[in-house]
Amino acid sequence: MHAMVLLLATLGIGLERPDVEFKVFQFPADQIPRIDGDAADWAVVPDSYAVGTDQLRETVIGIGDAHDPANLEVSVKVGWVEGQNRLYFLYEASDDYWDFASNDLHNDIFEVVVDGDLSGGPLIRQMHPNERLRGKLDTHFRFHGVHAQNYHIFTPAAGKDWAMVWGAQPWAKDLPFANAACRYNFQHGESGKLTLEFFITPFDYAPPDPSRAVATQLEEDKVIGLSWAVLDYDDENAERYGGFWNLSHKTTMYGDASDLVAFRLMPVEANLRKPVEANWSFEVVSREDRVVAFRDRSFADITSRRWDFGDGTSSSEQHPIHRYAKGGEFIVTLSVEGPEGKAHRTKIWDVTLP
Repeated sequence: MHAMVLLLATLGIGLERPDVEFKVFQFPADQIPRIDGDAADWAVVPDSYAVGTDQLRETVIGIGDAHDPANLEVSVKVGWVEGQNRLYFLYEASDDYWDFASNDLHNDIFEVVVDGDLSGGPLIRQMHPNERLRGKLDTHFRFHGVHAQNYHIFTPAAGKDWAMVWGAQPWAKDLPFANAACRYNFQHGESGKLTLEFFITPFDYAPPDPSRAVATQLEEDKVIGLSWAVLDYDDENAERYGGFWNLSHKTTMYGDASDLVAFRLMPVEANLRKPVEANWSFEVVSREDRVVAFRDRSFADITSRRWDFGDGTSSSEQHPIHRYAKGGEFIVTLSVEGPEGKAHRTKIWDVTLP
C-alpha cells in the first residue's frame, strides 16, 4: 500500500478503496492535448494510466460485478500540466444502446466528482450534516458543490450544454474553467463508440460568484480525491438508468467527497524528457534583507552544479540561500552536469530586489 494512502488514513481523511491509487499523467508543456474529440494527443499516455470497466462496480441496480463488455465498455485517462490547475480527461466508451434524445437528465451520463484538496465530507445539500438545512434552497448556494464539485456529463449532449454542474457554480462548466468536445457516428438508440475529451478546473472554494472562487493548486506528487460513475440507459421508456457503474464502489460517491478514491499527480515520464534538464525556482525570504532561497528542480542524475547569482558570486549547493549585498535586477544561471550530459537554465531579471 502506498505510503501516502497510509498517511491519509492516519490523518483521518476518508478515501474509498485505500488499497489502490490511480495515476494522473503529466503532459509536457509542448504536448498539451487539444480539446477536439480526437484521441491522437493521448497516444503519449501509457496504457498503465487507463482506468477500464474492470475497475468499476455496479452498486445501485444490484447486478454487482456481472459486467457484459458487449453492453458497455469504457476507458478513462486523466492528465494534468504543470502550471495549469486543470484536469484533462479522455473518455472512450462503447455502448450497445446510446440514449440521449431527452432534454432532461434521462441521458447516458459520465458523472465525475473531484475534491482537489481532500477536504472530504458531503458536497450536496441533500447530504448536509445538519438535516434541517437539507431542504432549504439557501443551502444550495452556501454549500452545494462549494468545496468539491460534481459534473453530470452528457454522453453525448444533443442540443444542451455538455454538462450539468450539480451545485451553485454553473459557471464552472464554461471557459476558461472547462471545455469539452465529443466525436461519435451513431444515432439515439444505436450502438457505437464515443470519444469525449474535456478539462475541468477543481476548486477548493467555488461559490456562486466566480470572482471569489479559489482553484485547487495542482502540484507534482499531490494526491487528490476523484471518482466517476457511468449511468447507462438501455431503454428510452425506462424511468431510471439500467446501470450505475462507479469507480468508488460506493454509491454515495456522487455526493460525499470522503467516498472518492486517491489519484496522484505524476511527474513527466522519463521518455518524454531530455536526458538532462536544468531548471530552478526561487522564493524571496526577506525582501528587506535581500535574502533569496533557490531550489534546484533539474531532471537527471546530477553530479555537479554551479549557481551564478548574477552579482559576481556563485555556489555549488543544491538548494542555496543567498543574501545579495545590494539591490538590482539579476541574471541568475544554474549549470548542471551528469553522466548523460550538461545543461543550464538562465532567468533574466526574475530576481529583482530593492
